[in-house]
Amino acid sequence: MGSGTQGTRGGWSRRRFVGAVAGTAAVVAVPAPAAPPTERPRRAAGPAAGAPAKTPAAPRPLFLGTYTSVAGGGTGIGLAEYDPATGRITGTGTLTGVADPSYLAVHPDGRTLYAVNERADGSVTAVRLADRKILGGRSTGGAGPCHLSVHPTGRWLLSADYTSGSVAVHPIDASGALGERTDLVTHSSPAPGPGQQGPHAHQFITSPDGGHVLAVDLGTDTVYSYRLDPARGTLTEVAQAHTKPGAGPRHLTFHPGGRYAYLADEVGDTVTVCGYDPADGRLTIGEPQSTGSAAGTTNYPAQFLVTADGAFAYLANRGDNTLARYAIEAAGARLRLLDTVPAHGDFPRQIAFSPDGRLLFAANQRSGTVSVFTVDPSSGELRLAGEPFASPVAVCALPL
Repeated sequence: MGSGTQGTRGGWSRRRFVGAVAGTAAVVAVPAPAAPPTERPRRAAGPAAGAPAKTPAAPRPLFLGTYTSVAGGGTGIGLAEYDPATGRITGTGTLTGVADPSYLAVHPDGRTLYAVNERADGSVTAVRLADRKILGGRSTGGAGPCHLSVHPTGRWLLSADYTSGSVAVHPIDASGALGERTDLVTHSSPAPGPGQQGPHAHQFITSPDGGHVLAVDLGTDTVYSYRLDPARGTLTEVAQAHTKPGAGPRHLTFHPGGRYAYLADEVGDTVTVCGYDPADGRLTIGEPQSTGSAAGTTNYPAQFLVTADGAFAYLANRGDNTLARYAIEAAGARLRLLDTVPAHGDFPRQIAFSPDGRLLFAANQRSGTVSVFTVDPSSGELRLAGEPFASPVAVCALPL
């Protein structure tokens, strides 16, 4: 559920899946992971004691996504700074003129910010960061875009339309501005899963090898693999991977080794380890595992993060309002749940690392806050870094 269980907004039905029941028959099955060993992954030690103190780092920019057309929502993209040592956030204003910017991404060169405009007439907007000038928007051709990412080449913007169950591609020119859409694909097969009325594309990303782009669709319980034509920006479907019926996959994150990925199943309240074959783009989905949510809690897992060294993974749990910590073992093939910690906010919709991986930001939609945690470099443990920062209907936090 991209934005929880709110009612109608802007004349279109919000994403509602409360009460959906996960199925039991596996569509694609791989052998369950072997019983995990009990050892923790070992990581390099930090700086030696007595090392010279570093000069305090300058504040870094933080951009905040929200809904502008809901009660109590924001008025555009929130602007803030954070201290990379302490995680303390200081608000600096708002970039107005961008409607319902519920998800944000930055160009690989760091010069342009992109936002979805999550409305019935879906669109995406580009913003030049040097002077915060809005470079214009383009229609996605679908409804309710909720996710976007930039292809590693920096030439293509990939977006997912939740309401219409479609994915779109836009070219990016040398200035960072967007051109007219080069492709639009609506997920028409397989049929919607239990409790769903249609496809609901929730994420569109590039594989680590850059050879394929993958779309996660909650409505059809499917992850679609495409080849993206590097010259024309068109999509060719090459594979489908199916979860258990009713799992409602939402978010996929790759291990840095490129052969495994981790899938958060929103409706089924489960996670799965997936194998990935770079040669053909095929994903193989494993058996469901625990999100760490408490028994009897209605919980919707939202997003995975994986540390740069591939040792740990974190999962945002909305409803249980926790962040789960996993050890990653067997070169990426296994997840072992270590613990959960309170998110210190209500409904953590999205999580993100600072570029150096030392901080983790959690955008808490219902409490309208952003929690910041320090990440222990050896154990992966999370510790709250000060009081959460107030931000209206916080649904995305993007630290640069």
